Amino acid sequence: MFTGIVEEVGEIVDVVAQEDAARLRVRGPLVTSDARPGDSIAVNGVCLTVVEPSDGEFGVDVMGETLRRSSLAGATAGTRVNLERAVAAGARLGGHIVQGHVDGTAAVVERTEHEQWTTVRFRVGGQEGGGPGLTRYVVEKGSIAVDGVSLTVTEVDDESFAVGLIPTTLRETTLGERTVGSTVNLEVDVVAKYVERLVGAQVGSAGSGK
Repeated sequence: MFTGIVEEVGEIVDVVAQEDAARLRVRGPLVTSDARPGDSIAVNGVCLTVVEPSDGEFGVDVMGETLRRSSLAGATAGTRVNLERAVAAGARLGGHIVQGHVDGTAAVVERTEHEQWTTVRFRVGGQEGGGPGLTRYVVEKGSIAVDGVSLTVTEVDDESFAVGLIPTTLRETTLGERTVGSTVNLEVDVVAKYVERLVGAQVGSAGSGK
């Protein structure tokens, strides 16, 4: 489990394409300072398992499902990424509960600069397989993880949502580098998905007369 509080901005140093998979090597001196094989590190919001940590770098294997559902499919050497280690038991939950299970991607469609912050609007794609858009899980003042960063939604409609980014977030994550057209990873609030599943099951039972 993660909190959406980015610990450092790292860099992908190598990408090896495999059959319906890829192996990435990522530079991140802070998150690898105590990393062991089998540990979890979120890379742009994607929970990945550490293999071969050494000299401030670590390798990860990314399966095809993850590549299809996230922006890691387009990762190349030199791509900067947000990194966060799994939260330790008893630690403060500074952001919100983030699983590292990316639901889909979104594109930056607008950036508006204000004196003390920046408003960014994202257009959300449909779910894998052409299902309904992820915005049905997004609510105003609710939490969402964008490239692994815990953010508060300021506006939402059927196709897009907006967030406000303070200078610290712009400076200490990759979101300050995202321009119109950039693709980002999204993870919606897991509670909303469970509620939808439970309510749907209850409605289905009622409709069948059980």
